[in-house]
Amino acid sequence: MISKILVANRSEIALRVIRTAHDMGIKAVAVYADADREAEFVEQADSAYALNGTTYAETYMNIDKLMEIAKRAHVDAVHPGYGFLSEIPEFATAVIEAGMAWIGPSPSVLNRLGDKIQARRLAESVHVSPVPGISDPVEGHEGIDAFVARFGYPIVTKKADGGGGRGITVHNNDEDLDVFFAAHANDASGYFVERFIRTARHIETQSARDSHGNFAVVSTRDCSVQRRNQKLIEEAPAPALPGNSEEIITRWSQRLFEAVDYVGLGTCEFLVEPDGRVNFLEVNPRLQVEHTISEEVTGIDLVREQIRIAQGENLSSIPAPRAHSFEFRITCEDPANGLIPSTGEITQIRWPLGHGVRIESGIEEGDVVTSNFDPMLAKLIVTAPDREQAIARSRRALKEMSIKGVATPANLYRDVISLDDFAVHPPSTRWFEDTILPEYVGQGNPQAAAEPKEAEIRHSFVIEVDGRRMRLSLPTALVSTGEKAARKALQPRRGQATNRANQATQELTDATGMVNSPIQAIVVRVVANIGDIVEEGDLLLVLESMKMESYVYAPHAGTVTDIEVEAGANVATYQPLVRIAPEQK
Repeated sequence: MISKILVANRSEIALRVIRTAHDMGIKAVAVYADADREAEFVEQADSAYALNGTTYAETYMNIDKLMEIAKRAHVDAVHPGYGFLSEIPEFATAVIEAGMAWIGPSPSVLNRLGDKIQARRLAESVHVSPVPGISDPVEGHEGIDAFVARFGYPIVTKKADGGGGRGITVHNNDEDLDVFFAAHANDASGYFVERFIRTARHIETQSARDSHGNFAVVSTRDCSVQRRNQKLIEEAPAPALPGNSEEIITRWSQRLFEAVDYVGLGTCEFLVEPDGRVNFLEVNPRLQVEHTISEEVTGIDLVREQIRIAQGENLSSIPAPRAHSFEFRITCEDPANGLIPSTGEITQIRWPLGHGVRIESGIEEGDVVTSNFDPMLAKLIVTAPDREQAIARSRRALKEMSIKGVATPANLYRDVISLDDFAVHPPSTRWFEDTILPEYVGQGNPQAAAEPKEAEIRHSFVIEVDGRRMRLSLPTALVSTGEKAARKALQPRRGQATNRANQATQELTDATGMVNSPIQAIVVRVVANIGDIVEEGDLLLVLESMKMESYVYAPHAGTVTDIEVEAGANVATYQPLVRIAPEQK
């Protein structure tokens, strides 16, 4: 029996695991990076140990440090949460070899499912149909050209080891492919190719299997509201599945789990087309961010199930879904600026309350959001007896919620779930990114209009008029430059910073020729070299953010004189990247 667990993660998922451990009478040990020293998950743990660092590599991805702490704390199990080391076979092996329980699938399962090419081959071997593609690594441009000749554009290239969809690039024409190969120095051997299915829903099964061979699908989920393959809104159970697609994905999920002797919880992901055709995507061998909605509609604590299965117990009896639930990922991303991550101090939090509302969060007022870690701040989970009531309750909860100091997409979510297109189910994985987000940032959809941009640079006051409480909002300029008497009478209770709004209008290239990062991201590859003579539009470097690669091009002709970053570096929005001295005329 497990008595003490090391939670090898941070923020809301660490706190989630700690709470279930305490419910079961199990002690929980936390680890923390420098920036997380005062975080709530650290406070709630029975004990906590410093990882002494600020970056992923120094802290939550450092197997040696984590194993040293696990032994020092005398834990008998490790829970990896999601992300970080949760799908790394070497970490699972180290835990098991140290005599501790690994709360997750075995290293051999992680090996077989972690490589997406192997996963495609596995699916084919048990008569599960993957998205049409090539189940072999790309060897060169010629192999992709042959695939295009057969299937046409659009196509998608994916990294074989790209966990959770990381390293996905969509190509609509030959020019896109040329840029892709240039970005990877004509070496794309770690990638494979699939047909890009533009009109399909992202449907998944929350699956579980114990060491005795008992299997169950806890619930289906629809995760079609996405941006750059990053899920934003999820719901369970998946509504209005066409044809017999639900029966197919349930049967295929069991085949996949049994084929690798999967023991634990995991998620099988599929693309379901409008005519009911099902295409296998991948198996995520870990707990998912959106596991909460499967819990809400069944009443099952999935972290508890993970711990029970790791102890060799039988899978609990899984009831049929009895409600409908939505999860909203509350990130520090600004919808008015294309969901670019924002940073800053969280000055105020007001969580919604009431029946059917659940908050999973690792933040508190006063916390400083940096660019070092994932932009997700919290998860809002809303549950009601049916989907219509769940939508209505979600609108109310999103309206009640308030986080100040950083931008969040809460108002955007409220508008999205109110749209007619969302009423039955999200139309496809491209619907939000192609249709909703561009209109939200000012291209004309009256149903999904953003709050006025001046809302970022206004002061708000509570006043009373004839005994009636009212809220007065004034432009910052009026408050800061108006008559002295007005300033004295209308002192703001809390101002809103204007830096973010000002930054959003700055050019990415400054007067010295320095090209600044358009997003918070990780540098994948620096293509340019100091001394290179470039033309306007030449590729300079490749960034990765929210699982998608973005290309940074030369804004003008000139010579590369400075390179401020290297591959693997984390960069913040507007951080200097490359300086180009303009071409002399």
